[in-house]
Amino acid sequence: MRALFQQFKTFLSQSPSPFHATTTVENRLIESGFIKLFEQDKWNLQAGKSYLVTRNDASIIAFNYPGCEALMDGIHMVGAHTDSPALKVKPNPELKKAGVNQLAVEVYGGALLNPWFDRDLSLAGQVSYKTRTGDISSVLIDFQRALAIIPSLAIHLDRNANSEKSINAQKDLPVIVSLENDSSFHDILKKEIDDTKLEEILSFDLLFYDTQEASCIGLDESLVCAARLDNLLSCFTGLEALIKSDKSKASLLVFNDHEEVGSSSAHGAEGNFLEIVLKRMIGSVEDYARVMNTSMMVSTDNAHALHPNFSDIHEPNHAPLIGQGLAIKYNANQAYATNCNSSAIFQNYAHVAKRKLQSYVVRSDTRCGSTIGPITATKLGINTIDVGVPTWSMHSIRETASLKDIDDLLEILKVYFNRDKS
Repeated sequence: MRALFQQFKTFLSQSPSPFHATTTVENRLIESGFIKLFEQDKWNLQAGKSYLVTRNDASIIAFNYPGCEALMDGIHMVGAHTDSPALKVKPNPELKKAGVNQLAVEVYGGALLNPWFDRDLSLAGQVSYKTRTGDISSVLIDFQRALAIIPSLAIHLDRNANSEKSINAQKDLPVIVSLENDSSFHDILKKEIDDTKLEEILSFDLLFYDTQEASCIGLDESLVCAARLDNLLSCFTGLEALIKSDKSKASLLVFNDHEEVGSSSAHGAEGNFLEIVLKRMIGSVEDYARVMNTSMMVSTDNAHALHPNFSDIHEPNHAPLIGQGLAIKYNANQAYATNCNSSAIFQNYAHVAKRKLQSYVVRSDTRCGSTIGPITATKLGINTIDVGVPTWSMHSIRETASLKDIDDLLEILKVYFNRDKS
């Protein structure tokens, strides 16, 4: 378990943005023998080989290709997402006020905002620039150090802070990066880019993140506390399960960006990335329809664990406990894609892996979130299940899950990819 945690901790530290997460996954796959494809090239897939392809540097698909005939037995897929709620730097972010330099930010996704105050924040993402030769280049940057903070207003100046605290995203969240000086934000970015031909910063996609590393907490060190567990936890387990899978079986993972904001983009789950890759793998429309009919998607995204201080918020008998196994997500209104058939199949794989499962359903008077599961099921017409590791503080700057549950997900996905049934 400690080895698993150290491996996961490294994965998280290398993945402060969706771009970095995709690069981390890509590097791990290439180290394991996967061959990189490019969407603009003609593909010549060879049976027995494993491949990967990225889109917008923030979404990735990887698959084992056993050959056309073997695809007729169906493809076992795992889906997750590379993005997490965060504070995103606005295009013209520089603010000077009260003797300090600030950066204006926009809330990305459904972030829990209170925990962002008084944290050591760093910055990471993608920057595009023009070179002296007129070319456009893009590079990933990660400051890897504390360089910003959003200080709270002292309790003496806000006596109702503990009882009535609300946050105005426009007014309260500009991030302090220094005492007032003449350095421009573009100048600061230029110093982070190792290219002597750099002439002008053109655009960027940058997110603030918490610099505190992942840790094992609790008297028995059984809990993992870290940023971006939702949903890099699922990316990590899906990646490791695919790498260890039987290459003679058709297996695929897809990690999309933009799930936290609805998935509606060219490289989100609403886009055609997965559908196009599958059609290029399979070939004819006839074969595509046949393969989809025998395939399955496991959508992996964290589930809300029972909070011991707020137990009345959860649905009785359907509130998963931390450390008691992976949760299958159900929703009568199809916010989750789980059905009777997909649930039964997945339960059998968990039985083979000798791992326990739990059921997750929201209260009938509570609005349910959703995942890439229903989107994928709708677009592909594929049998789909939604599952997730029970987690506290989802969408906070720091979330908590059980190391055992992470291991459970990994082991079940190994069995699922290998199609072990007994």
